[in-house]
Amino acid sequence: MSTTLLIYASQFGQTHKISERIRTQLEEKGETVEMVPLAEAPKSLEGYDKVLLACSIYHGKHRPELYQYIAEHQAELDARHNAFFSVNLVARKPHKSDPDTNPYVRQFLTKTPWQPKLLGVFGGVIDYQRYNWFDRNIIRFIMYLTKGPTDPNSQIEYTQWDRVDQFALEFAGLGR
Repeated sequence: MSTTLLIYASQFGQTHKISERIRTQLEEKGETVEMVPLAEAPKSLEGYDKVLLACSIYHGKHRPELYQYIAEHQAELDARHNAFFSVNLVARKPHKSDPDTNPYVRQFLTKTPWQPKLLGVFGGVIDYQRYNWFDRNIIRFIMYLTKGPTDPNSQIEYTQWDRVDQFALEFAGLGR
């Protein structure tokens, strides 16, 4: 069976939660999965058959460290079965919940020469009480502009878990 490296960057925990779900599903399929935060990602991809990168959007962007890691490891990524998924609140909208229509995934693909073999995008979570004052107000303003929830007591999970499960199944099938 495959040995998979799952690297994630999560600001408020939803990307971590989604990554955990995918890890569990891959392990149920017989894969060995090592899951690490981006800041602790290995310097070499030696020994891994597959690599899955996951990153949330924070203040309208994927983390610069993600692009740096990809640039440093592109040849190693390209030599393996690989995938990427983004977690963002724009994906809460049905017409922006697909990698082909999600502006953050499209932007990601223009900012890096790496072209993952599998792409995914999942809605995140709004939990205003969990955010600091600055983040809460920035997110509320963005939600106001995009006709999303602005009630400071809102706690809404937009992740479609059936889509996460389908993505995990597709990723498990890479290389078989």
